[in-house]
Amino acid sequence: MKHLFLPAFAALFAVATAAVAQEEIKIGVYASLTGGQASYGISQNNAIVMGAEEINKAGGVLGKPIKLVVEDDRSTPGESATIVRKLISSDKVCAILGEFASSRSLEGGPICQESKIPMISPGSTNPKVTEIGDYIFRTCFMDSFQGTVMARFALAKGYKKAAVLTDEKQDYSKGLAFYFKDYFTKNGGQIVKEQSYSSGDKDFRAQLTSIKGAKPDVIFLPGYYNEVALIGGQARRFGVKVPFLGGDGWEGDSLLKVAGNTLDGCYFSSHFSADNQDPAVQDFIKNYQAKYNTVPDCQAALGYDTVRLLAQAITKAGSTDAAAIRDAIAGVKDFQGVTGKISLDANRNASKPAVIQMIGEGHFKFVENAQP
Repeated sequence: MKHLFLPAFAALFAVATAAVAQEEIKIGVYASLTGGQASYGISQNNAIVMGAEEINKAGGVLGKPIKLVVEDDRSTPGESATIVRKLISSDKVCAILGEFASSRSLEGGPICQESKIPMISPGSTNPKVTEIGDYIFRTCFMDSFQGTVMARFALAKGYKKAAVLTDEKQDYSKGLAFYFKDYFTKNGGQIVKEQSYSSGDKDFRAQLTSIKGAKPDVIFLPGYYNEVALIGGQARRFGVKVPFLGGDGWEGDSLLKVAGNTLDGCYFSSHFSADNQDPAVQDFIKNYQAKYNTVPDCQAALGYDTVRLLAQAITKAGSTDAAAIRDAIAGVKDFQGVTGKISLDANRNASKPAVIQMIGEGHFKFVENAQP
């Protein structure tokens, strides 16, 4: 007799499950939680999770809790496209957060655009990302800005001759190098040598030997922390003593752990400084440290701002309709984040300041703000 109740029970369970799903606001997240750039992906995702938990504790969005559907793209080319299709078609998310790496946002973004699902990248700085279409946004500044900032900084420091060492596998690195060279050469600087490497390389002796022979005043190295740390150590062992400059791809605990003091006196642009004494920033740092037992980096700060900005946009939209959310994101002005005040322009890019930091004594030290 009990078997007669099983179909009815299953039907009731399915209805109850559907009702629960309708009471949640599902947001997709894709990030590099393993692989070569996992340090950034983990930081970004940790802060997104923390931000969503804070929002839910305060009552959620539209009276409903946020449910994050998180997927790991393993820092691997091709994975992002597969994941984004799954988030949209199977998980039925109303919006997507990710990726920090420009190359992987350029994989996932076109699928979001075709499906008319808004995507916000917390950290993809390559200009091509938002050029995908009107459903694609970013909460970080662009390479055109930070490349110019670092070229301007180099010239102000009196560096007239620069070498450039670029990761040829990363759109991020190539874009940043382009804008650095453009501003530097148009304003009195000279590029005396250009060399390249590929993500995952371990031996940079040939490139560094060539650069050393060109006798630059400074080396611009727009790469990610894992290779940057190795390059710094090898450069000093080969007698390359000039400072390196870089972009936001440098930041992370892994850089300091691997590089030791070999990058002391070098500078990079970033989105965030833990030295900022704004009470909201210090509260974020305190809460992040309490939850994850480490100081948040720039990708954590960007992830935190991005999930909160999206929640505000969904509230303004008044629904989980993707088109309404897209319109609300596009209208964001003066959103106060821990990375600064964020306004999105007509091309869906964030207008906000950059931070220049120096490496010294095992720490990142605030140097100055650079305004848009």
